[in-house]
Amino acid sequence: MEQGFATQGAARIAFQVEGQGPAMLLLPSLGRGAEDFDTVAPLVARAGFRVVRPEPRGIGGSTGPTEGLTLYDLAEDAAAALAAAGVTGPAVVAGHAFGNWVARAMAVVRPVLVRGVALLAASIDTVIDPATRASIDGSFDPALSEAERLGHLQRGYFAPGHDARVWLAGWHAPVARMQRAATAATDTAWKRVAERVPVLYVAAAEDTIAPLPTEARLREALGPQVTMTVIPRAGHALLPEQPEAVAEALIRFARGLPAPG
Repeated sequence: MEQGFATQGAARIAFQVEGQGPAMLLLPSLGRGAEDFDTVAPLVARAGFRVVRPEPRGIGGSTGPTEGLTLYDLAEDAAAALAAAGVTGPAVVAGHAFGNWVARAMAVVRPVLVRGVALLAASIDTVIDPATRASIDGSFDPALSEAERLGHLQRGYFAPGHDARVWLAGWHAPVARMQRAATAATDTAWKRVAERVPVLYVAAAEDTIAPLPTEARLREALGPQVTMTVIPRAGHALLPEQPEAVAEALIRFARGLPAPG
């Protein structure tokens, strides 16, 4: 694995890269970092891809202004990491949960860099019901006890029988606040990404935050170029629950796209 830094305006974006071949960009969930893909990324790299994982501003070595941003600014951060990693052609851009919104925004601001978009356990709308929002917020609320946080994690993120303790660490509340503010400040042009590029929607069968949609609902929300695969025995966390199945879905999608020009 290689590590590096990219410059994007006043921001300095840390990234990790491994493998050789067509590029795949992996973007993590709300308030979480690139380490969430630690099991998925090597599987994809070994299948013949160059996998790039930028850290969001405020996590690891990534720094920069955190106010007055939009999803498009965060997408530009990711694009800068691709360039610094030596990627010259378009990439498959995969976003987990919140990361799916950044992936969709990237297809707007840097369309020549995007071959296709994969949405992993993705909320296709920005509106989430209050009870579910409470579990999301409680998962990384430092004022709560570990037992309370674990309860929120189990209810919101993990399928029954899976150990939510693996996500007790790795939360960055200030980053989550920045990402939510950036989302609220962004127009709606990014939403219907499947009008622009091919899209794979990777659904977690037991997801309470992003419940399993119908294919008709996906086309309504995202556009016509969308296909769906459903991963059983997984909740919204998805990556620590079923890393092999996630990697397989990403590899199959990428290999099915037209070769980069």
